[in-house]
Amino acid sequence: MLARPADDGQPAVDAIAAAVARLDEVRELPVAEHVERFEAVHAALTDALSKADNLLSGTSAHRS
Repeated sequence: MLARPADDGQPAVDAIAAAVARLDEVRELPVAEHVERFEAVHAALTDALSKADNLLSGTSAHRS
């Protein structure tokens, strides 16, 4: 059996799931805090998807 790669992408999947789960909490927040939450989730998703993309492409540098 082949050894599993050190990073199989699971951390990115977990980060995406955690970010999306934070959206479930929006309905309990005051409306004034919604934009801040959406921006935080967007940033977390952008970071996680960038890491997943880098894993697939074999690069480790962040894109701007």
